[in-house]
Amino acid sequence: MPEVIFSVDQSKSMHDQDVPGHNRWHPDVPVVATVRPGDEFRLETRDWTDAQIGNNDSADDVRDVDLTHAHMLSGPIGVEGAEPGDLLVVDILDIGPVPQQAGPAPGQGWGYTGIFARNNAGGFLTDSFPDAYKAVWDMHGQQATSRHLPGVRYTGIAHPGLIGTAPSEELLARWNRREQALIDTDPGRVPPLGLPPTADHALAGTATGETARRIRAEGARTVPGRENGGNQDIKNFTRGGRVFFPVYVPQAKLSAGDLHFSQGDGEITFCGAIEMGGFIDLHVDLIKGGMETYGISTNPVFMPGNVEPRYTEFMSFVGVCVDHDTDTNHYLDATLAYRRACLNAIAYFTKFGYSGEQVYLLLGSAPVEGRISGIVDIPNACCTLYVPTQIFDFDVRPSAQGPRAADRGRCAVTSG
Repeated sequence: MPEVIFSVDQSKSMHDQDVPGHNRWHPDVPVVATVRPGDEFRLETRDWTDAQIGNNDSADDVRDVDLTHAHMLSGPIGVEGAEPGDLLVVDILDIGPVPQQAGPAPGQGWGYTGIFARNNAGGFLTDSFPDAYKAVWDMHGQQATSRHLPGVRYTGIAHPGLIGTAPSEELLARWNRREQALIDTDPGRVPPLGLPPTADHALAGTATGETARRIRAEGARTVPGRENGGNQDIKNFTRGGRVFFPVYVPQAKLSAGDLHFSQGDGEITFCGAIEMGGFIDLHVDLIKGGMETYGISTNPVFMPGNVEPRYTEFMSFVGVCVDHDTDTNHYLDATLAYRRACLNAIAYFTKFGYSGEQVYLLLGSAPVEGRISGIVDIPNACCTLYVPTQIFDFDVRPSAQGPRAADRGRCAVTSG
């Protein structure tokens, strides 16, 4: 096993660890460990909310989760010799939930998927599902089942939802400036158009004094992915995957967290993966001057992992960029087209006895595949959602006999 260079006691908040991590992007968050190009090492991680979500049958915790805690990141890890303009090469060697532990923290044998309420970040389909819901999943090796979604079992593709390098001071200022400009276009929107810096529950790693104060005041929220990577939620970035990160600060300052046991393309419920704490084993290397050499200047480039479930049969749901509620056509809007594909899948699977919320949770967490299938045929963009039929323990294909409806239980709901 590689050396553990960032350890986590799952019985404690990230704030209370012997060496705390961080939850803001800032160039001045201090390095907590240093590695060399060619090294292999392990990071232990905490659930992204710092374990605000419990293994229970209520979605009150999802409704009330405080997003100013997000995301709990392990690091930063310094890489000797890394300089601005280099590419940091990161390989995922292994990843998984907390080893050999059962307990109350996500990753200790269980994980969860949440639909976030509209007034607390919302999700991809928040207009159709404005309230909070939850499904708790039990982990069986590489497979997951849920008491909140009976009749479903699937193999997950574990991956880090969030991994990236630190921004430079100039890049951080650009992030904050452009995102505030977007927020200012509709400052009262619910959910908001962006999340500006806030000192509330900001965690500055091992920084103290004025440095810690500045990190809390200026640090970028970790919710969106940006030029440094960050919260990209790429389900196929798993074991065997490799990513080439732009380096913006000396030592690169690599951090990771928000591990997922499984996820569908798009993580459509916002908390759509099976969220967990756990471990990730990494190998790092450097390509000196690689940003200029390869023209990688605004976002990372990654090579997907070589581990995934062997599903061979899918039902593919199509969506085009038409708002069917108002019968309004939009022009080449791939976001709307994917939303319609998801809603079409939900309408279909409810015929088998699931609630719309249950299917929404399933599409966010199962290894479904989302694709832009047509983006040139004006005016309608076409997106497709591929759902593996083998994840169900009954036949979901259309037939002359009609859908096999049954009591499929219910997901966790709020108390009011």
